[in-house]
Amino acid sequence: MCMSPRTDGGLHPVFCTIVPPHLLDRLARSDDPVLAGPARRTLAADGLRRTRRRAATLEAPPVVPATAGAVPTKPHRTLYDCRNGTALPGREVRDEGEDATGDASVNRAYAGLGATFELLLQAYGRSSIDGKGMPLIGSVHYDEKYNNAFFDGEQMVFGDGDGEIFLDFTVAVDVIAHELAHGLTQHTANLVYEGQSGALNESVSDVFGSLVKQYSLGQSAEQADWLIGAGLLAPRVSGEALRSMKAPGTAYDDDVLGKDPQPASMDDYIETDDDNGGVHLNSGIPNRAFYLLATALGGNSWERAGQLWFDVLTGGELTATADFADFARLTVSAARDRFGEGDEREAVLKAWSEVGVPTS
Repeated sequence: MCMSPRTDGGLHPVFCTIVPPHLLDRLARSDDPVLAGPARRTLAADGLRRTRRRAATLEAPPVVPATAGAVPTKPHRTLYDCRNGTALPGREVRDEGEDATGDASVNRAYAGLGATFELLLQAYGRSSIDGKGMPLIGSVHYDEKYNNAFFDGEQMVFGDGDGEIFLDFTVAVDVIAHELAHGLTQHTANLVYEGQSGALNESVSDVFGSLVKQYSLGQSAEQADWLIGAGLLAPRVSGEALRSMKAPGTAYDDDVLGKDPQPASMDDYIETDDDNGGVHLNSGIPNRAFYLLATALGGNSWERAGQLWFDVLTGGELTATADFADFARLTVSAARDRFGEGDEREAVLKAWSEVGVPTS
C-alpha cells in the first residue's frame, strides 16, 4: 500500500506488494505450469485488488481508526486466518497478549508486527505507524499458493507462496516490516508511487524493513546481511533474497527468475514505463546510499543513519513528489541539524556521492 495525492486533496491508495511485478511476469511466462500457474493467479488477484482499491478511493478517502486517550506504548495485534480464501480479514485466531498458536505463520506474523512496533517506539518515540497507536492487523494463508504479501492501508496480508519459488511470506521479518513501512510513509511524507518518488517510497520500506530485522536480532551495521527477504526464496532458486541493499543487482541469478536487475548508482538508472517507472528497480540506488552511510558510521544502524531517514520522512519538508536529489539534500540538512558539522554530515555527503546523487 502506497499513497499518492488525490485531486480532491485527500489520499489516493496505490496497491503495493513485496514481490516486484517483473518477477511475477517472468514466472507467469514459464513453460512449467507448476511455476506459471501460481504466478498468473497472483498477478490476477493483485490486479483485482488494485482495481477495487482505486474504485473505493473514488467514493471516500481511507479511514484511519481513532485512538482514544493516551498514545499507546504497547502494540495491539490481531491475527486472522483466511484459510486459503480471499475474504479479509478471515477468522480471528490470535489477539494481543494471547498465547502462541499451533500455526507457525500466525506466530511469525504476530512477532513481526510486534518487532516493527517496538523499533518505531523505542528508537524514534513513535506509537505504531500512524504515531497514534494504530492497531496492527494481519491475515495469513491468503488465497492458494499466493506469491506475495501486502499492506492495504488497514492491515497486512500474507500468502503461503507456491513452495517452488517462494516460501511462506511470514518467514522474513523484514518483509513484514517493509510492508508496514509503506503505512509509515502513508502517514508522513506520502510519497507518490511513481518514478523517483516511488522508488524512494520503496527504498524507505527496505530501509525500515532492514532496521527492524537488525534491531530484533541485535545486529550492528557490520553484522547485518543487508538482504531484503532472505529465507523467502525456495531451495531450488539460485539466490539469497529479493534485494540486496549492500550490492543491488546481486540478490539472485536464476534460470527461472533471471538476474537481479537493480542498479546500484545513477550511472545505471533505468528509464521505463513498467512498474510505475521502475520503483522496485531504481530503489536500489537510495538503498545503497543508506547502506554506505550506516556502515561508514558503524554501530547500530537505527541510531544515527536510521534516525536521519526518520527525521526526513517525518520532518514535513519532504514533498510527495520528491526525487533522489531532494531526499539527499534533506538528509544532509538533517545530519547538520541533529549532529552538527561532524562525521555524520560528511558520511551522508560521501554516501550520496558514491551512488551519483547530487546533494547541492
